[in-house]
Amino acid sequence: MSTLSAPPEAPAEEARVAPFSHRASCGLVTLEPFDPDPFAVPLRRWLSHPASSSWGMVGVSCDDVRRYVAGVVADPHQDAWLGRIDGEPMFFVETYDPSRVLLSEVHDAEPGDVGMHLLVAPAPPPDRRVPGLTSAIMAAVVRFVFDRLDARRIVVEPDVDNVRIAAKNDEVGFRVLGDVDLPGKRARLSVLTRDDAAAAHLAPEPMGWAHRHLVAKSLSEFSHERMIAPHDEGDGWWSLTVAGSAAAPGDATRASSDRPVVVYRFRARRHELEHWVVDEPSVRREIYGEPAELDALELVTELQADLGLPDELMATYLEELSSTLASAAAKRLRGGPTAEQLTTADFQTIEGAMTEGHPAFVAANGRIGFGLDEFRAYAPEAAAPIRLIWLAARRTHTHLALGAGLDEQTLLGAELGGPALAAFAATLAAKGLDPAEYHYLPVHPWQWQHRIAITFAADVARRDLVLLGEGDDEHQAQQSIRTLANRSHPERAYVKTALAIQNMGFLRGLSPAYMRPTPAINDWVAELVAGDGTLQEARFRILRERASIGYTGDAYHRTATPSPHRKMIAALWRESPVPMVAPGERLATMAALLHRDGAGDALASALVRASGVPATEWVRSYLHAYLRPIVHCLRAHDLAFMPHGENLILVLEGSVPTAVFMKDVGEEVALLASRDVPAAVERIVHPVSDREKGLAVFTDVFDGVFRYLAAILDDDGVLPAREFWRLVGECVDRHADEHPWLGGALDLRVDRFDHSCLNRLQLRDTRQMVDLADQSSSLIYAGTLANPIAR
Repeated sequence: MSTLSAPPEAPAEEARVAPFSHRASCGLVTLEPFDPDPFAVPLRRWLSHPASSSWGMVGVSCDDVRRYVAGVVADPHQDAWLGRIDGEPMFFVETYDPSRVLLSEVHDAEPGDVGMHLLVAPAPPPDRRVPGLTSAIMAAVVRFVFDRLDARRIVVEPDVDNVRIAAKNDEVGFRVLGDVDLPGKRARLSVLTRDDAAAAHLAPEPMGWAHRHLVAKSLSEFSHERMIAPHDEGDGWWSLTVAGSAAAPGDATRASSDRPVVVYRFRARRHELEHWVVDEPSVRREIYGEPAELDALELVTELQADLGLPDELMATYLEELSSTLASAAAKRLRGGPTAEQLTTADFQTIEGAMTEGHPAFVAANGRIGFGLDEFRAYAPEAAAPIRLIWLAARRTHTHLALGAGLDEQTLLGAELGGPALAAFAATLAAKGLDPAEYHYLPVHPWQWQHRIAITFAADVARRDLVLLGEGDDEHQAQQSIRTLANRSHPERAYVKTALAIQNMGFLRGLSPAYMRPTPAINDWVAELVAGDGTLQEARFRILRERASIGYTGDAYHRTATPSPHRKMIAALWRESPVPMVAPGERLATMAALLHRDGAGDALASALVRASGVPATEWVRSYLHAYLRPIVHCLRAHDLAFMPHGENLILVLEGSVPTAVFMKDVGEEVALLASRDVPAAVERIVHPVSDREKGLAVFTDVFDGVFRYLAAILDDDGVLPAREFWRLVGECVDRHADEHPWLGGALDLRVDRFDHSCLNRLQLRDTRQMVDLADQSSSLIYAGTLANPIAR
């Protein structure tokens, strides 16, 4: 084993056996030391392919390959690695010390330089190809060389004429040092640092795509919310004329006071609920009649007056938009599984493959506070392993709330295990502290690094908060970025932590005071659900938040005016759905139904095709599992959830949705009529009129989910939108027919309903869209929408 891959004192053979694994968009990528028996056979096939001619080994025999690899492995300055995807051999990697091998005469090697060669198996037939596969492999290999081989820089030397490899190298951020002569070729010497790799998505091609995508989404959603009104030019074409920025970008010949005429032209289809599907490739921008680059930030500045965006909040919104652009570009560069592959993927692979964020919000991936490395480590799309940081929090300053029948020792024993608890107690005892005086509190590693260790330094110094270290389990960020699923033990609870980044109009903290009644609220809702026959028949279940914890001993809790600093140190534990599914059932976030892969193929359409059942039956099953319980809770119990895609987990049987789990109950459930409830549950009682009550279905389900899904199925030729909405009406009518005693309850077949707008909320106040304690008063309306299931 080369010293590139292990410390000099490590036994060589022992170091070679530890494989590397990384969950990428294409699946589980692993690298292991290359064993010529039996892998010389596929490697010979890969090397003999015309696409691998740059390796100079076309026509070699298996014995030639064995001898070649044996020579590499025998050299203390080189190594050979086999790469697999989901267990299948897919690529070959060589690593070497460029100060000793190949480049010693032409490269001024620096400590930590590692040379690298990559060979990917020849592409399969077009119908079996995975978009972005080579990019995903390249990114995983780069991560392997940096993380496992502890490289400071990666060095490559492709042939100067190898345009394809040059493009891949540029894609991940390699910088060209110059051309050098090597045996048999003129090579382009290039290097990659960790900073180069982290910023690879900030290149013209991925960012250009991200601008186009976000401009198209902006035109769609701002039109839907009636902040702009495109002009119908006929034959599916639309135009929008606006006054541009004070001077056209890069145009120094015009006075700065000029307000150029900017015109956007695009093709679009309009669906029910005034939903615009903008054809992204068709979007054009003109300034002074001349073609101009699409720029999502410029679009917002051009539309500032139409959007009602206050001057003092403009920069904050543009920053969230910039972060959303960067996130979109990174996802584009990463690639991902195809929609067809996702039809059989596991729960967390689907979760990590999502690309859009919230379907309605334009600035949907703000994450202000994350740096490049933290995007890579903590963003949901990275699907990277995260280990929670554990603190001991002094009991006198900490509140722990537990659900019915749960005690602290049972909770911690199930979530941490005996060895971890013993280690935590030993850490406290070694500091002369009594473990009995502390609760154990999980925090996000970003929160510890950037907030607790800095903003709460005094609390740590006086040992009201004590760092215990990383937990043993690896977690994965969910689409709700501060919620983490346990990958090491999927049966263990989700952990939701305070994460004080600015994201989609909120600082994502957790209030200890707000969390205090959460377990009691969840128990009350769970009891209601369990005792309702209609909900049980629909297999509607909630994932209870069984425990919450919050620290309040800091100075910020003693100030006269509340501040976001009071929401920095809190967490809750939510049930995992994994132990609750039966054999043959799979889980998927409901957000996946609105997902399109890199080729534009929709997962919802792929699921319908994979199910083998007619589209009408597939939609009926989905509506029975999702819409029927939401309607029933509202009409029978005046109970409203926040049922958007990230808050629902689908149960799939044969690719058909047959049941759902509702989550995020404590923060977002509401009783919309006066009812006698236990004192701990009173927080969720918010009586409203029937007109506003209906928005729990009209806005949150029809406008927030169905307008997208109906358009996807229609545009893909799977199910006409009018048929989709007919099935929605059928589901609502069937519920009314089967519950005649609710005849005086809310009517969901009215002609029109109030058009409640989400982007308008964020644009009004980019720091906090709504007051969680009084969300009703925060709503912004733009007239009414025609109800697609009106009588």
